[in-house]
Amino acid sequence: MAYRLSRSRVPGGAAPTGPATLRRANLSLVLRELRDHTSLSRAEIAQATGLHRATVSNLMAELLERRLVREVGVEHVGAIGRPRRGVALHGAHVGALGMEINVDYIAVHGTDLSGRSLVERRLVHDAMGSGPDSAVRRLGLVAKEAVEAMRRAGAVPSGIVVAVPGLVDVTRGVVTLAPNLHWRDLPLAEQLSSMLGPRSVPVRVDNDANLAALAEYTSGVAAGTPHLVYLTGEVGVGGGIISDGELLRGADGFSGEVGHLRVDPNGDRCGCGRIGCWETKVGLAALVRAAMPEQAYGLPGMPVPDPDERVADIARGLASGDRRMMTAVAQVGEWLGLGGSILANLFNPRVIVIGGYFASLAQWLLPHAQDQLRRLVVAAPAVQCRFVASTLGFGAASRGAASMVVNHIIDDPTILDSLPRPAS
Repeated sequence: MAYRLSRSRVPGGAAPTGPATLRRANLSLVLRELRDHTSLSRAEIAQATGLHRATVSNLMAELLERRLVREVGVEHVGAIGRPRRGVALHGAHVGALGMEINVDYIAVHGTDLSGRSLVERRLVHDAMGSGPDSAVRRLGLVAKEAVEAMRRAGAVPSGIVVAVPGLVDVTRGVVTLAPNLHWRDLPLAEQLSSMLGPRSVPVRVDNDANLAALAEYTSGVAAGTPHLVYLTGEVGVGGGIISDGELLRGADGFSGEVGHLRVDPNGDRCGCGRIGCWETKVGLAALVRAAMPEQAYGLPGMPVPDPDERVADIARGLASGDRRMMTAVAQVGEWLGLGGSILANLFNPRVIVIGGYFASLAQWLLPHAQDQLRRLVVAAPAVQCRFVASTLGFGAASRGAASMVVNHIIDDPTILDSLPRPAS
């Protein structure tokens, strides 16, 4: 079964009603049922949604016309029952593009409405050192290449969502503050849209940890867990929080900046300007500085390698028993458990999913982290929270970004009316 976030509540009461609004809501209701099942008959959809069978038939005709569903054959119910024609989600011509820009890479995940992977890549890019103008230009070029690749595969992109490690004003598409990128008040959605041209698809921007949490909740190792915390394991550390099946954003949309919890008043200065933030203890930059100081981030003349390469070097050292690396990873694991215990005490999640480099080094990190979690959670005897390693890799946020585009289509399939439709 596929899981998804609950629909957003409308501020101030119920949504406005009317024939067009009701029809959009019913189309969305049918698509949501089909997304959760391989195929369903019209009768089964009517039973599951509570809609009248005639209404379902009319809605299905519209969805077939839009090519968002397809008929998949006939099944017979009972020995002499009437045949039922099954229907499945389709939408192979509808594309969803998710992107992530982080300190040292850009990731892309393009899919279609039926889940077919169209584009999947990650490339090294020094976004921290290049400055915002250069980084946005590179992001725009990568976006153009991905859009063209999706078009060649027969899918018209219906939206782009970009994941960024920092505070994001989602409504305006502005990166309010991304400390590790040295970005402040950057209108990323507007700039990227301008680069893509006047007929470009809608561009949205969101926090990377939020989008990765969405990916984990819908298709990750703990899919469907209604109380879940996701932790990025990058140069910076962020958190996405799923509470009762919904993404927790906070009053201004800035929740989840867990990397800036102050855990050591006498610690190092963080990229945000404060002292002793959690990410100065557990971020990839902190681990590299302790385990391989000769390759630390920010050294003059030092190229920025793919984060997988750094992590692979550390993993090889750990496997061979390198004492310095073992000590560094043990320290990170203990700090990871301490911060995890704070989150467990605040949000009472069932699992804390660790991504990025945390997941790659999980076999060495988690024994230390889990031990700290058991010791420091106040309600430890009654709480069964545990760390689990993500299987989505460094591409979790771009996957979640593509999922968010799909969610917008499912919520309102009529938004596709303004997009060009390729020939059948």
